Amino acid sequence: MRVTFTVNGREQTADGVWEGESLLYVLRERLGLPGAKNACEQGECGSCTVRLDGVPVCACLVAAGQAEGREVLTVEGLADGGALDPVQEAFVECGAVQCGFCTPGLVVQAHDLLERVRHPSDAEIREALAGNLCRCTGYEKILDAVRLAAARRAGGADGE
Repeated sequence: MRVTFTVNGREQTADGVWEGESLLYVLRERLGLPGAKNACEQGECGSCTVRLDGVPVCACLVAAGQAEGREVLTVEGLADGGALDPVQEAFVECGAVQCGFCTPGLVVQAHDLLERVRHPSDAEIREALAGNLCRCTGYEKILDAVRLAAARRAGGADGE
């Protein structure tokens, strides 16, 4: 089957998609967008989080055909040309990136949170990121990164 949808603002078409193929597979293998990671394939880890019509989803659980005519935003789509999104910058600056496997999903989820909540509390950040597992950082640097990105979006240049 053929699937046509918008990915990161550009219309994309994938041909020869089989019925059980996941959106994650199409993004990574057919469209060359390796940002969303293939980890658990069961929607448990959040490494493959993308936004589908503005809603964070685990791309491993979405059949590719369900994306027909819809909009997908991946971690690659957050950057503006060569400039990283403020959430991406904050993750780098705070050392929230270690092995990097969970990072794309966490960044997409954090970006979504900050679009909805201007000044999230620690509890709101933890709740938003609860579906994203990280085995390297211990989460504190991830929380620092989200706090920094939120502060910068609110106008505090240094995160204060």
